[in-house]
Amino acid sequence: MSIFEKYGVSTIINVTGSSTRVGGSIMRPEVVAAMAEASTESVNMVELQAAASIVIANLTGAESGYVTSGAAAGLTLGASAIMAGFDLLTMDRLPDSDGIRNEFIISREHRNGYDHALRASGAVLAEVGMNEQLAGAGVRRTESWEYEAAITENTAGIFYSVTSSNRPPLEEILTIAHSYKCPVLVDAAAQLPPASNLRHFIDLGADLVVFSGGKALKGPQSAGIICGKRDLIASVALQNLDMDEYFEFWDPPDNLIPKSSLKGLPRHGIGRGFKVSKETIIGLLEALDLFSAENNVKESLEQQEYLEYLADNLSDLPINTQIVMGEQESYPMLHINLDPEISNRCSHKINIELKRGDPRVFVNEELLDENTLVIHPINLNKPLTESLAQRLRDVFK
Repeated sequence: MSIFEKYGVSTIINVTGSSTRVGGSIMRPEVVAAMAEASTESVNMVELQAAASIVIANLTGAESGYVTSGAAAGLTLGASAIMAGFDLLTMDRLPDSDGIRNEFIISREHRNGYDHALRASGAVLAEVGMNEQLAGAGVRRTESWEYEAAITENTAGIFYSVTSSNRPPLEEILTIAHSYKCPVLVDAAAQLPPASNLRHFIDLGADLVVFSGGKALKGPQSAGIICGKRDLIASVALQNLDMDEYFEFWDPPDNLIPKSSLKGLPRHGIGRGFKVSKETIIGLLEALDLFSAENNVKESLEQQEYLEYLADNLSDLPINTQIVMGEQESYPMLHINLDPEISNRCSHKINIELKRGDPRVFVNEELLDENTLVIHPINLNKPLTESLAQRLRDVFK
């Protein structure tokens, strides 16, 4: 009996990817062992985050870094740091941002459910641009000049959510923003692999970059990274750490928080509810170390072999399978294309069957409306792949 079954919860075969709703990616054994070891002792949390900052800075090329309780928490903390800086009263007020610079310029194309994390800080989104291509109303998308035209005395920063197809290019936005001394917060939560992206956005000049720790890094699902300018990361730390200390006795490592820049300690900040455990910090650092050292090309080839095994085992059934290779070391995917007239069931019904059967299978639903099931291999191993092949055969027969 598994620990989940002990509490009445059945496990699943997760081929959706690293989505939070299905528990993210499965952690490596080394990460689990590191977290278990960290749980046996106590540590000064500001010193642990300062040590983590050094590791993150070395791997990303940033001035400083910090472990957050997920990428969404990183967005809230990043926006709060840009608005508050070292102003203790502003830290105490947030998310009340009336009377301070609180606007973040964002392309309408970059709006999504995750920007709620940005708005939770008290940030006000100032939208620019149009996606006339998507609307079928023209050929133009958001353009760089629109960002520049939107900068006012109320502008706190610019928010940029990275995807492979986003426009305008981040480089253009950074050039404009920095000419106005306007910081740019980059959401790169799902932009790993390739491992080179750990440094890419910082190398371009981004002021703050957020990554998820529970996706490709295969660290704790409740972990994330924010890296960037030293003063902004210090503000992140001040609004996240337990600040119930006497200022005269407080001795934070200078690489994380320059005490000499402060007149006192803030009260518990907006990020206090995003606290990160010592076990999570250690788990994230171990995962980050393994990810940066591993051969992502080798892992991609192993995942391709799992997908080829599945395709071979389904080849005699009335479905069409296609392995779609990712770009820049990203994950290969298996597309299972259905003909509802032959199977007498649409993809939505088959998806429900897979979720409710034994073992329960959760596929990627991105292309369901096109009668295509997508198999993401990040959590597959040989036994799971064999079990998945049999389950798919049972359903498609």
